[in-house]
Amino acid sequence: MAKKSKTTGENIFLRFIHSIIGGGDPEADKRRLLKNISKDLSKSKFKFYKYSANEVLPAFGKFFYELYKAVSPAQLMFQGIQNPNALKNQVVDFSLNDTQKALLEELSEESIIELSKSMSFKDLNTKIQKNTQTFMSEFDGDRINQIDDLYSQMMAFKAFCSYDFYFLLKKFSAGVKEHDFNVQPKFDAITAQYIAEDLKDFITVAWALPLDSDWTELFKLLKAYKTVEPIPLPVWKKIVSRLKQVKDSRTIEMIIQLITKDPFYICDVEVLHDHVIDAYLDKMRSQSTNTLKKLQADRKNSQIDSLLQQIFGTTSVSRLKNYTSQMSANLERKNVGSYQYCSPLSYLKAFLVDYVKKDVREYCDLVLIRGQWVTNSLSGEMSNAYHGLLEISDKITELDNSLADDGPVGSKIKTLLPRIGHDHESANIIKTKVKDSNDLARSYMKQAAQELVVVAKNTKALLEDYAKPHGELIINWKELDRSAEHPIKELGVEVYKKIYTFVQLMKTFLQ
Repeated sequence: MAKKSKTTGENIFLRFIHSIIGGGDPEADKRRLLKNISKDLSKSKFKFYKYSANEVLPAFGKFFYELYKAVSPAQLMFQGIQNPNALKNQVVDFSLNDTQKALLEELSEESIIELSKSMSFKDLNTKIQKNTQTFMSEFDGDRINQIDDLYSQMMAFKAFCSYDFYFLLKKFSAGVKEHDFNVQPKFDAITAQYIAEDLKDFITVAWALPLDSDWTELFKLLKAYKTVEPIPLPVWKKIVSRLKQVKDSRTIEMIIQLITKDPFYICDVEVLHDHVIDAYLDKMRSQSTNTLKKLQADRKNSQIDSLLQQIFGTTSVSRLKNYTSQMSANLERKNVGSYQYCSPLSYLKAFLVDYVKKDVREYCDLVLIRGQWVTNSLSGEMSNAYHGLLEISDKITELDNSLADDGPVGSKIKTLLPRIGHDHESANIIKTKVKDSNDLARSYMKQAAQELVVVAKNTKALLEDYAKPHGELIINWKELDRSAEHPIKELGVEVYKKIYTFVQLMKTFLQ
């Protein structure tokens, strides 16, 4: 957070002294003070103002013109910087040591993506976190203070260079052209009131400059940023020296006091102190985190597409009519939630209809109905799991139908949606209905995955039993072979592989 320090004025002290030594006539006292200020100003080597005529002299115009001419390239440079955080980032980047520069390169989006091609996501995530911690640990208290000071110096320099010299100079000479210094304009003496506020604005930015500071690092930074110095450092040092002389002489303050007839006027200067490291580090962490999230999402989507292709031979699978992303979009636009498991629930329904009710049914009919098991208890687990899958298929259909416009839940949502703009309770009811639907969808997915694991586990055990000379689970394998439309072993292997692959698909959505 930025902090501002104020240079307190001497006006309170002056008023206190005046209250002690002043006479009985405030206006007379004020005139006497102004006359004394005029005398003090006449002793200044800067002949900028004529008190008797209340005029600002051409020398003052020339003073501002020389400043404008020197800072004009910097003014244009700062005007071209649209991003308000660009200078903050530049100050920190300039202040990084070699270790940090190398780490920052590794933490860039391009480097993270490249590393992801040869590392597991877990190892990549660990490496990024370690690099981030190392990067941050290189900032000790002294370095942070140096960076903050450099940024404060940059902001003071920017504020000074961005002062509207052109607007002020047009009051001295109509011939002044913006950022054009080919012809030296002629400056006239002008009525002082015309520039009273301009002078106040000027010393607000001019006296906020750290005039006693070393400017070498800042100008190195500016040169690194734009490859050329907007102002040659020796020229700027002369400007700083000139400004310091004017400030120490209090010439401009006295001119303002005389113009405004306020002998107690003094400029309050606000100096910016901003802590820039925290925002920089937050942005760096956010960028690397977002890159990792994107990589993780891309890997997940790639894995899902691969599994879908293996299971269904396509990545386009749709079996539901109402629990869909299209219907969910209507809810999202109204900010009342969304259907979170549209795709995986549709995949599950498709698998149950297209595969469980066909190939798995064929295998289960063979081994559970025609197979002679050593004990019925051994076949019970597989039978219960298979029938549990059939029930889940029916429940998914029931859920989907309930969300139709004429279904018990869908009709309720359809009725309440138009009311949510003026009825808060309607929105809450819809959110509850949507949440309940999502909870059911997830429970069906989780239950189906568990039942499929049971079927797969028993199928694997049966395949091992089939390979034995004499079955220990089923004793009539040869008879089953003769009655099967497809070779039992191949059918069992296919069932096991398909179920295993589909369970992997469900896990990507349930984790």
